Amino acid sequence: MDFLETLASRNAEFAQTGFSADLKMLPSRRTMIVGCVDPRVDPMDVLKLKSGEAAVIRNVGGRVNPALLETMAILRTVSRSAGEDVGAGWNLVVLQHTDCGIAGCYHHAPKLLAKHMGVAEDKLDDLAITDPYKAVALDIASLKANPNLPAAFTVTGLVYDVKTGLVETVVPSAPLRVEAD
Repeated sequence: MDFLETLASRNAEFAQTGFSADLKMLPSRRTMIVGCVDPRVDPMDVLKLKSGEAAVIRNVGGRVNPALLETMAILRTVSRSAGEDVGAGWNLVVLQHTDCGIAGCYHHAPKLLAKHMGVAEDKLDDLAITDPYKAVALDIASLKANPNLPAAFTVTGLVYDVKTGLVETVVPSAPLRVEAD
C-alpha cells in the first residue's frame, strides 16, 4: 500500500469514528495559533487540541510575515461573515520552537528568507531568525504595533522545545493593545 492509499484508509476510519458534522466554522475556544510547518511541532499534537478548538495557521518558522497578516485579515472577514468579529475574548498564540529549520534558510538562502519575511536581506539579523525566544518576543511586538489587528486580542508567545516536548511561555498573555478612550 502506498502512502496515498494509507491516507485514504485513515480518512475512511476518521469518517467512521472521529468525524463530527456539528463542528462550527469558528473555533470553539476562540483561538488562533500561529505555528511552524515543522512536522515535529503540530499545535494539534503538542497542545493536545481537539478538532474545532482553534484555527491553526502554519508557515515556515511560525513567523509573523506579510502572508500571515493577510491570512489573519481574511480569517477576520470570514469570522464576521459567520456572525462574530475576532477581538475581545479571542486568543492569539504565537508558537515557535527550538531547532527550527528556518535557521538553515537564514544561512543558505537569505534572499529567499528575506522575501518570505517581507524585509530587505540586510534586515534579517534584526529578526532573530536563529533564536526562537527572541523571535517570539519580536513577533509579538510586531503584532502589537499592527493597527489592523483587534486591540482586544489576548496574545501569548510560546516556544516549544523539540528535545523535551515542553512549551515555555516567553511572552505572557496580555491584550494586544490598550484601546484609546
